[in-house]
Amino acid sequence: MRTVVFDLDGTLADTSADLIASANHCLVALGHGARLDPVADALTAFQGGRAMLRLGFERVGIDWTEADVDGQYPILLRAYGEAIAVHTRLYPGAAEAVEGLRAAGYATAICTNKPEGLARTLLAHLGVTDLFGAMIGADTLPVRKPDAAPYVAAVKGAGGAVDRSMLVGDTETDRLTGRAAGVPVALVTFGPEGRAIERLDPEALLDDYADLPEVARRLIG
Repeated sequence: MRTVVFDLDGTLADTSADLIASANHCLVALGHGARLDPVADALTAFQGGRAMLRLGFERVGIDWTEADVDGQYPILLRAYGEAIAVHTRLYPGAAEAVEGLRAAGYATAICTNKPEGLARTLLAHLGVTDLFGAMIGADTLPVRKPDAAPYVAAVKGAGGAVDRSMLVGDTETDRLTGRAAGVPVALVTFGPEGRAIERLDPEALLDDYADLPEVARRLIG
């Protein structure tokens, strides 16, 4: 079966504001104040919790180590889990595009570097859990994207075949995952980088979810 696999943060949903709020929670609790901005730092937010903490510590201007990041990371995850969908919204047309693919006979799945439990919680809050035949998170397997294994697991979990699949994402991690798995990648242009994401030379750029059915037909039939 033809399969379209989606990244989650920055691809299906704009989660940046809630992610940034969780990192700022840590910084405020440490007495440093909120140092991250939900708009200006959205790209860092989509690179994960540790990336946000590193940026926050850099802005504070204190000596810090990866041990400090590791120590705050569970606190960040807990704060995020308690307020996971305050500002988060699906991108316009995302749900409709997935529904359209499924109606046309494609399988759909998610492969994200968000911890699986949080990803499932977010999908439930957004009301789209049933739109995906498989969901692979950062901790589902011993490895995560850009390793190909999580992507392959997502495709197979949805009942598809890797050689008739594609990935829709928004970052270099997604581009590298596609290369590792040997599949085409469509990168969205409505994320923080805009059309500058073209620098990664994906097989397709996705400006609007209304265009996804045609992109899928072109890339995987």
